[in-house]
Amino acid sequence: MGDGEEEYRGPATLVAGGVEASVEAHLAGHFDPLVGAYRWVGRVSPDPAADAAYAAGDTAVVLRTPEGHEGEGRLAEANVWGGYRVVGTGTPPFAVPHVVPGED
Repeated sequence: MGDGEEEYRGPATLVAGGVEASVEAHLAGHFDPLVGAYRWVGRVSPDPAADAAYAAGDTAVVLRTPEGHEGEGRLAEANVWGGYRVVGTGTPPFAVPHVVPGED
């Protein structure tokens, strides 16, 4: 999605409105020094559970990938393919390199 960003593309479990759904996800993220946190964004494929949660105004979601990574985010808006844009701040639902400040 952009230079310097970690990326994930593949299957994921979306928990929306208390219902789990299998979706395809395309996600990317990076550490934002202005916010002081990791920010991630992407899209998920169409799913009735996401549709129902979004229509009810319940945009909070949990996204999990098969490798065991989990991130909390929200459904931002529907896209032209019937899926949803998702955004999150904090731990992403995909692997990121472990960086220790001061080490090269």
